[in-house]
Amino acid sequence: MYQPRLILASQSPRRKDILSLMQLPFETLAVDTDESLDPSLAIEENVTSIARRKAEAASSLIEKTGQRTVILAADTVVAKGNRIYGKPAGFDEAFGMLKTLQNRSHRVYTGFVLLSGDKSHTECVTTTVEFEPMSEREITRYLLALQPYDKAGSYGIQDPLMACHIKRIEGCYYNVVGLPLSRVCKALKAFL
Repeated sequence: MYQPRLILASQSPRRKDILSLMQLPFETLAVDTDESLDPSLAIEENVTSIARRKAEAASSLIEKTGQRTVILAADTVVAKGNRIYGKPAGFDEAFGMLKTLQNRSHRVYTGFVLLSGDKSHTECVTTTVEFEPMSEREITRYLLALQPYDKAGSYGIQDPLMACHIKRIEGCYYNVVGLPLSRVCKALKAFL
């Protein structure tokens, strides 16, 4: 029995790095989809809906070769209370986000979808993160050094400088980076 073709529908280098930890061959396919949030939906529904749109967009781009294909797509947001933090537009927005994430825990939500023909799996994983307080100078230094403008919540837990300010996490570390690997592995077993 041959292994199905696994495709990561993402241009995120972090998701690619995380998925490579499984040591299974996979391809990446960048898809351009609408990532706007629907205020009438819960956070979990939003991230899984965006992940589904990415998976379906990738499916429509894949050449039908007869080989079974499994598509993995994901979307991540950061939330503090009811406020959702996506990717910042630039320095000022990123600075504001990081300033408001201080002194309280926040949650990171990643929705992921596996799609193979008529079969699909949808899941949302949540991790709680708490920062050690950062001064305005430390926030500025981090933003200027790493420019995390492609990251939800304006930070990468794995980034130099930011790693020094992670007080605690509750849940999956890889989820905060962008892909809840243990949950993806478990769900993939039904597809492989």
